[in-house]
Amino acid sequence: MLQDSIEVNGKNISLEELVNGYNKCLSQKRSEKKAIKKRKQEKELKPFQAELIKLQKYIELQNKKMIILFEGRDASGKGGTIRRVTRYMNEKHYRVVALGKPTEEQRTQWYYQRYVQQFPHAGEIVLFDRSWYNRAMVEDVFGFCTKKEYEDFMEGVSGFEHDLTRQGIVLIKLYFSVTKEEQAKRFERRRTDPLRQWKLSEIDLQAQDKWDEFTQAKYNMIKRTHTHNAPWTIIRSDDKHLARLNAMKVILNSLDYDDRDKSLDFSLDPNVVVSGAREIEIMEAQRHNYGKFID
Repeated sequence: MLQDSIEVNGKNISLEELVNGYNKCLSQKRSEKKAIKKRKQEKELKPFQAELIKLQKYIELQNKKMIILFEGRDASGKGGTIRRVTRYMNEKHYRVVALGKPTEEQRTQWYYQRYVQQFPHAGEIVLFDRSWYNRAMVEDVFGFCTKKEYEDFMEGVSGFEHDLTRQGIVLIKLYFSVTKEEQAKRFERRRTDPLRQWKLSEIDLQAQDKWDEFTQAKYNMIKRTHTHNAPWTIIRSDDKHLARLNAMKVILNSLDYDDRDKSLDFSLDPNVVVSGAREIEIMEAQRHNYGKFID
C-alpha cells in the first residue's frame, strides 16, 4: 500500500505537500535562471546603448535629423527594441511616435501629412513605431484603404523618401521578421499574462489567420520600396535579444559619429540582419522551390 505521507525531521508531511514544494522549488530555480540570463543580456546591450548616447549627441551638435522606422508583423519585437534603444538617451532630443487610427479629417488630408507633422527638428531623432508603411501592410491586408490609395502610395513613396534623404535626413527602415510559430507563442503569452493583455488587439487576433496575406504584402512592399536612398534592413526577431542588439548596431553604423568605441564589435550577425534585396532573393527562392513564401 502506498504511503500518503512521509516523516521529515520528525514531522509527517503529505506527499501532495512534498510534490507541491518540489514543483515550487523548480519554478523558483527556473525564474532565477531566467533573471540571470536577462541581466546578462541587458549588460551586453549597455556598451551599445552608451554608443547610442554618443550618436544622439553627434546629431544634436551637427544639427542633423534622423528618422527610424520600425515595421513588421504584430508581436515581432518592435516596441521592446525601441525601449532598449531609447532607454538611456536624452529624452529632450528624441521622440517615439506611434500614431493611431486616422481621424475623419486626417483621411481627407494628404496621406503623409500626419506623419510629416511628427518629423524631427534639427538635432533630433524620431522613432516611428509603425509608419506611413501602414498603407502597404495593415491597411492593404484588412481593406482599410482602396486599391487606388494603395497603388498611389506604392508609386509615390520612394520619391517621397528620396526627397527626405536629399534634404539630409538620415532615414533608417527596419523590418522585424518573426516566424508564425513564434508569433503564436507571443500572442498566447499576451492572452494569459495580465500585464501584457493590453497589447492584444482585435487586429492581433486575426494576424495568424491572415499570415499568408501579410507575407505577400511584405514581399510587395520590400520589392517595390527598397531603394539605394532608402533601403530596407530585415531583422530576424525570433530571438528578441539578438534582434535588439543587431538593430542597435544597424543604427550606430548609419553615421560616423565622434568618439566611437573602437574596442566594440559593430559587425552584424548575418543570421539576424539581412538586406532588403537579399530578403527578396530568399523569398523568391522559397516561392520557386516550394510554390509559396515560407515567412
